[in-house]
Amino acid sequence: MQKTIITGLFILLTASVSSQAFAQQEAIEKRQKAMKSNSADVKAIKAAVESKDYATIETKAKDIMGTADKIPSLFPKGSTTGKTKAKPVIWEKSDEFAKNAKNLSKAAGELASAAKSKDDTAVAAKFKAVGEVCSSCHKEFRADKYSE
Repeated sequence: MQKTIITGLFILLTASVSSQAFAQQEAIEKRQKAMKSNSADVKAIKAAVESKDYATIETKAKDIMGTADKIPSLFPKGSTTGKTKAKPVIWEKSDEFAKNAKNLSKAAGELASAAKSKDDTAVAAKFKAVGEVCSSCHKEFRADKYSE
């Protein structure tokens, strides 16, 4: 009987640990997908800036805004184990991290507005601002190599 109880507890503990590991990996994959989407949007905007395709700039900037608004929720506490470049400082300075996401949303919104006005100078400046927000966040909160 005691052996059965111990075996049952072991199975529950193993299932719990496996479930947590799966949840962490799922969170990491979800945020990596979002960041890759942002990267693709930035590349599309860059090409659109060169060709003066204001509709694409506006659309892709709005896509970045939508993703930026979700960024803090894509980094739940404890999602540091696995193939990730997220630095632990994200959770140590969560308010600052969230502020960076808001700054990205704001910069992308300003880029969308500039594209709507078809002002080349404003579009170039606002596109540069989006890049600067991304870079500053990556510099502080993203490692160069995966943690694994």
